Amino acid sequence: MEYFKSSLKSVLGSTSVENELSGGDTVERLVDRLQSSTLLNDRRDACRELKTLSRIYRVEVGAQGMDALRQILEMDRTDCEIIGLALDTLCNITNPKTFDEEVDKHGPNNKIGEQFTEIFIKNTDSVGLVLTLLEEFEFKVRWPALKLLMYLSTNRLKDIQEIILVSPMGVSKLMDLLGDSREVIRNDVLLLLIQLTKGNANIQKIVAFENAFDRIFDVIAQEGNVEGGIVVEDCLLLMLNLLRGNISNQNFFKEGSYIQKLTPMFQISSEIDDNPLSAWSSQKVSNVHCMVQVIRALVAPSGPAQAVSNCQRIMKACGLLQALCNILMASGVPADVLTETINTVAEVIRGNSNNQEFLAGVMAPSNPPRPAIVVLLMSMVNEKQPFALRCSVLYCFQCFLYKNEIGQSQLIQTLLPQGNEVPSLTTGQLLCGGLFSLDSLSNWFSAVALSYALIDDNTQKEQLLRVLLATNIGKPPVTLMQQCVMLLQQGNKTQCKLGLLILLCRWIAHCLKAVKSFLLIDSSIAYLTALLSSQENNDDLQETLLQSMCAMLIGLCIHFNDNSISNYTKEKLCNLIENRIGLERFQDAIGGLVRHEVYSRTLKHPQPSAKNPSELLLDHEFCRLSKH
Repeated sequence: MEYFKSSLKSVLGSTSVENELSGGDTVERLVDRLQSSTLLNDRRDACRELKTLSRIYRVEVGAQGMDALRQILEMDRTDCEIIGLALDTLCNITNPKTFDEEVDKHGPNNKIGEQFTEIFIKNTDSVGLVLTLLEEFEFKVRWPALKLLMYLSTNRLKDIQEIILVSPMGVSKLMDLLGDSREVIRNDVLLLLIQLTKGNANIQKIVAFENAFDRIFDVIAQEGNVEGGIVVEDCLLLMLNLLRGNISNQNFFKEGSYIQKLTPMFQISSEIDDNPLSAWSSQKVSNVHCMVQVIRALVAPSGPAQAVSNCQRIMKACGLLQALCNILMASGVPADVLTETINTVAEVIRGNSNNQEFLAGVMAPSNPPRPAIVVLLMSMVNEKQPFALRCSVLYCFQCFLYKNEIGQSQLIQTLLPQGNEVPSLTTGQLLCGGLFSLDSLSNWFSAVALSYALIDDNTQKEQLLRVLLATNIGKPPVTLMQQCVMLLQQGNKTQCKLGLLILLCRWIAHCLKAVKSFLLIDSSIAYLTALLSSQENNDDLQETLLQSMCAMLIGLCIHFNDNSISNYTKEKLCNLIENRIGLERFQDAIGGLVRHEVYSRTLKHPQPSAKNPSELLLDHEFCRLSKH
């Protein structure tokens, strides 16, 4: 202990000699009394005084008294009062925060609690002793024991997780406290379980199979569901820890019919419509955020396809998808809640034809009524809407068209002549409007959204070649591809050009007719080669990406070329590259795409990850195409 005290002095700095001696001597006498006295009352009084001193003389009490306090926990189990005092003292010693009383001595950000935690848990039985004390119903024992475990796990989480895993019935003892009628204990054990289940799949599984989901739903119901306070949020955070990335728990959750129990928690749209201004407290917003995160944990695109599909099917059957769509179409929903709900709907429908069809049939309560998809796209191409909301709509639209041949076909059909039908605002019109808007972000969103209709579908690529646009009165219409190339050549905003290149690369990949149409457009190849042969040393990320994507577009024109255009056969294009650009420069440009951080970040997940508009440069599906 002397060695420990001297090392602490070197870390925390020396204190005044007089205070140190008086404090140290007092603590030493009390510890001696605690260890040697045969009278319980005497030991109790010593323990009470040590508890008081442990806030001012934490180092001295911890260094000299920890073994004695641990001995109390072991030997005086029958006396709740002294056990409670010993636990309170250990709580003060290991508290991760700095007490006001010790700031002058040790500074505001000392690590004393963490260092004493390390010493306490070196004896592996110490944590087991505290866990055993949780079985004591007496409040003054159970609550400080729980607090002590919380402090220990805050300071040394991984160590405590491992100790609790090997402690007999360690997790079970904690789970039993969720049924404690005293709210402070129930709420604190929730916080401790949230800590312990972070990143530890084994504890997550044990907690789940200890009936955690039933207990969590019971507490949520007691606290008022979505209208409840922070305890509801804590319950949902624990549920999220148990489910996120844990396939075993997700299957247990699904097979235990717990998905169905989520549905009533989302029946909130009527309340919103009746009183939109007062319906959303900050706590309710937090609760809904956690609720949708729980759903997304079950249907994350990174999860096993069959398991995700089963969860998606159940979510539609039990009305959960309907409830989410009701929130989408309700008025007065805060923008951040709306954004997260759109992201959630996206993953509930992604790749599931029945759910995609369901969303296609949802009508917004507007006048005249419009499909929900159209209303969402109106938000995406509206530059006044929040950036995060616009990104979520793009993600939802991508998930709507993902492996959805009918949806892809219907989108392209809205761009073709419709005969004598009554004109109405369509998805195709909105995307074309966004494509030619003055807002470069709308250009990018619309180009990328339109590219989703062409994924793995050459029929739609050929259909899109038929789209004609009347750009100027008195002049013949131009094809959509001609207009895209013209915008690419004449535009001065790099973000817009990147979006157009994403669309064009997707359009001509694997489609000989699209390649032919592109090559027939005046100066299309000349523009790309000129941009690539430019000798300017530009370190700008967007410009570098632009060159890489131009190189990729030329590469696709070579790879999917049927040699039907005599001026641009595979051989002539290869010669052009060698003479005008240089083979090494061309290969460096194409390979440069995958070396960008923005590429690797975008490839990781289908959902756009940009935090602000200037970062929105590449699209997940395009990155997958370029990887192939």
